[in-house]
This record gives sequence, C-alpha cells and structure tokens, in this order.
Amino acid sequence: MDPNLKTVRSITEEHVENRRRTGAKEGPLSESLRLGSKEIISLVGAGGKTTLMFRLARELAAGGKRVVTTTTTRILEPSPAESSRLFVSPERGEIGRFLNEHLCSDRHITVALERLGSGKLKGIPPDFVDELSRVEGIDFIIVEADGAAGHPVKAPREGEPVIPRSTTLTVALTGVDGLGMELKEENIFRSERVSHLTSLPRGSRMTERAMAVLVTHGEGILKGTPEASRIIVFLNKVDIVDGVEKGERIARSILDQGHAGIERILLGQLKEEPPVVRIFPGQESF
Repeated sequence: MDPNLKTVRSITEEHVENRRRTGAKEGPLSESLRLGSKEIISLVGAGGKTTLMFRLARELAAGGKRVVTTTTTRILEPSPAESSRLFVSPERGEIGRFLNEHLCSDRHITVALERLGSGKLKGIPPDFVDELSRVEGIDFIIVEADGAAGHPVKAPREGEPVIPRSTTLTVALTGVDGLGMELKEENIFRSERVSHLTSLPRGSRMTERAMAVLVTHGEGILKGTPEASRIIVFLNKVDIVDGVEKGERIARSILDQGHAGIERILLGQLKEEPPVVRIFPGQESF
C-alpha cells in the first residue's frame, strides 16, 4: 500500500483526539491549522482565500479571540455577514486608534486603506501588518496576500504574493476543480506563467503533477514565504463530484515533490460542513 495513504486521517478522528488531549474549544478550522494563541496568517494561491479568511475570522471571534482581517493586495468589500465591522482610512494612526477602541468589543474588524472602483478595497502595506503584529490587543491577523481573480489555480507574477515578514503561518490554497481544466486564461490565472513553471503546454489539461509543482516550485505560490513561517496547503472544493479523490491525488503528488517545509495538507470544502475532511501529514511525518 502507498505509505502516504496510511497516514491519511479523517478530521473527525483528529478533532476528537485534539479535544481529548488539549481541551481546546476552537472549531475545526482552528484545530486543523494548529493555531497558537497569537498568529499572523497569510493566505496565498487561488480557490478560496477570501472564504477561508472570513470563515476562520468568524470562528476565532466566536471563541473570544480578537481578529483583524485585511489584504496586502485588493479584495472585494466584505458583506456584513463576512465582517460586521469595516474601517477604511489612508492613515495608519487612525486605523490603529480604531482597532484600539473597538476590537475588544467587536472581536472582528476588517481594515483597508481606501475604497476603489468596482466595490474593491485597497489593502494595507506588509510593513503595516508587521506593526500591527506587535500590538498586544490583537490575537490574530489574517491577511489575503495574493490575488487570483476568482480562478481555482494560479501562478504568481513578479512581486506576488505580498507576504508580511511577521507571518507565522502561510496557507497555500488551490482548488481541486482546477484538475483537468484546460490550461488557458479563462480557466487558469496567469496561464502563460503556469505553463512556464510546469512545462505543461497551453491548451493541455491540468495534471496532478502540474498542480503540485505550482505549490512546491521556488517561483510558485509559496514564493517569498518567511523562513520562520509554518506552511500548510489547503486543497479546497472537495465537495465537487470526485473531489476528495482528486484532492488525494494532488496531495500525494505534492508530497512526492519532497517540499520539506510543508507541515500538512488539508482537503476541504470551505462553503460546506465540515470545512476540512482529510488531513495529510507533511514530509517530516514520514
């Protein structure tokens, strides 16, 4: 039997074990991501960053944590269901004062520098995230540090992703629905760059290996991850037909690439329950 398969564990098994061992009260996303008491979390890649950011923020805030969500690029303005508090100001001092006055009561606040056209927000610079990371009253900062224009798979261009140095956990996302898609710009973000990194010709179908290379390649979606940051891969949208089986194939291919920095690979469905359905331990577990 493939040794990787022996290490696959259901989230139900790990959820029960974690609660028995630690008495943790957090929900399944917090446990699957192995969050500490204070984390700066950067989300990169494609296929669910915004959904993960706000879902995790709601979970943490419901558990009494004080959470700031933001971006170092651009995001759509969140709905009230995603973030009940949004503060937009070009002044760092004003943002800091607002957080100081309201975060204890509101628990979750989204911040940005300005409103742009088409309902988008301009995020804050990565060095401002670093400043906020030192504020004692903030437990978690969740940063959307990359853009993918709603596509399930991407490759970064020069200057992407924009990961703050203070990041303690980098989560690399990709959508399993990208497996088998034709490699063209309508389907895959920055398709020419994807072709270059994976050696997959334009017009061909995305393979498990190609998707794995985009995660593990030095110029792939984890490019620029701080050395001290933990790394978790999140393969999203396994609720599609054959999604879990596709996710398992991609996960095994990622492990075959031998990226020693990956702590674990999560197979999930961020718009469904439970949000995580399988966990593959990373290379250090073998």
